[in-house]
Amino acid sequence: MLVAVVGPSGAGKDTLMELARAQLDSDPRFRFVQRAITRPAEAGGEAHRPLGVAEFEAECEAGGFALHWDVHGLRYGIPRDIEADLAAGRVVVANLSRSVLADAASRYALRVLVVTAPIAVLAARLAARGRETPEDIAARLAREMRLAPGLDVVTVMNDATPEDGAARVVAALTRAAEDARRS
Repeated sequence: MLVAVVGPSGAGKDTLMELARAQLDSDPRFRFVQRAITRPAEAGGEAHRPLGVAEFEAECEAGGFALHWDVHGLRYGIPRDIEADLAAGRVVVANLSRSVLADAASRYALRVLVVTAPIAVLAARLAARGRETPEDIAARLAREMRLAPGLDVVTVMNDATPEDGAARVVAALTRAAEDARRS
């Protein structure tokens, strides 16, 4: 099963995924995917495989990505080798864009894990990053998060400590592994 992690900016997706990965790293049922991004490694944010635009295009043309998308002036890709993990019955966990969920669901057993938080918490986290103006933050918060109909969706509220949020993610992923085993 592919578990697509999505959620609004400031929800804490990267933090919770790192904590969950640390807890589940030795469990062979799970693979946490590192995305390829056309962003330098030193640019901050999640740990990713940095690629130049030309390198990304070449890998895309060669069929190296199972899923890929463009957002905010960057290109993102999930490696094709996840298909071997899925065929082996593993739960593959990847931070995806909502724009590729319908495509992912048409090709893989998919569960969407929405990580979110109350608006006031999101606003405070975005402000603490210091990367956006108050107007940009307000615009981000005003965007409605819509998902394609018919998706298998589980929501994790990240409104307490990172450890509490990670425990909720680990529980959701463990349920996904159990559900994948049964199907």
